[in-house]
Amino acid sequence: MAPAVGNTPYAARRRRPRWLRYVFLALLLVPIVEIFVIIQVGRVIGGWPTVGLLVLESLLGAWLVRREGGKAWRALSGALQSGRMPSRQLADAALVLIGGTLLLTPGFVTDIVGFFFILPVTRPIARRFLEAAVTRRLLGAWTVVGGGGSGPFGGGAPGAGPTSPTVVPGEVRRDDDPA
Repeated sequence: MAPAVGNTPYAARRRRPRWLRYVFLALLLVPIVEIFVIIQVGRVIGGWPTVGLLVLESLLGAWLVRREGGKAWRALSGALQSGRMPSRQLADAALVLIGGTLLLTPGFVTDIVGFFFILPVTRPIARRFLEAAVTRRLLGAWTVVGGGGSGPFGGGAPGAGPTSPTVVPGEVRRDDDPA
């Protein structure tokens, strides 16, 4: 029996994170979608060519992950040795890792997403989405209000006068809104 907090047990009061629901849905839906797509491709080009195409995609993906993963690792090491903040390099390494994992999963849909994360042409687009998600997650309910100038949040150094942004929990305002 769980320890009681007030009138309800602790386990009943605890909420599951929202991302857990998405993972659960993905674990249910992705295999169904993959099987459907594999069957449809098999109907069009035949069973053995479909298997051959899946094997070819896996081999190409393994080669690409090895090549791009090595580039990402060297870029990350170089940034760390030079003392720069390796945010772009970390994002690239994470995308190559996620893309490689998706390429290991048999299927066409996960391979398309995996190639999107790994290919140097499309990775900057995926990196922008990843950076936006991380920023949203890290800032949470804290938003930047006001400002101007050239800093990352639109303002100068803290306490630098009227161009400094004001961080207010839970308040969302645009720069052109009247105070």
